[in-house]
Amino acid sequence: MEPIRQHTGLVYPINRSNIDTDQLIPKQFLKRIERQGFGQFLFYNWRYNDDGTERKDFSLNDHKYDGASILVSGENFGCGSSREHAPWALQDFGFKVIIASSFADIFYNNCVKNGILPIQLSEQQIAELVKKAEGSTYNLSVDLEKQVVYDDAGFEAQFEIINYLREMLLNGWDEIAVTLTQEDKITQFEQARD
Repeated sequence: MEPIRQHTGLVYPINRSNIDTDQLIPKQFLKRIERQGFGQFLFYNWRYNDDGTERKDFSLNDHKYDGASILVSGENFGCGSSREHAPWALQDFGFKVIIASSFADIFYNNCVKNGILPIQLSEQQIAELVKKAEGSTYNLSVDLEKQVVYDDAGFEAQFEIINYLREMLLNGWDEIAVTLTQEDKITQFEQARD
């Protein structure tokens, strides 16, 4: 995984609560196990008409959000089934940071395991970010080392993250990589058993 320390990116706001994993990546696209290629199906039922043409009334289809890497949304983001394909789709589309007022637990952990930084802010802070991003092209900066989100116009918010998960993201580690940091101790243990 790619380490995340600081990131500045274009914000895409989706002012909804309870966005479930079936909306993030519908079940008919879960036929593969490789992590690439799912971005094109992100929010598929909201982005496309039945004939496959883009819906003009869904904001992610607005070209002002092309290249967005930070998604801001409402409470209970990623609820529903525990499909790991949801963070795969978000990441493949280009999102590196998801900011919401709350997350479903399994989705939150799946994000971290796949190198996406999930940040929880207050509903008031989310409303402020959504308003700014809906109004015009809006960029945010995230500093994981200092655990702060900020912009060039004076917005600044601290966020909490469990230190273990923070270290995983800062170093670009998945759980196997974390285990391998103890390789010398594992080797000693195995040799002692012989």
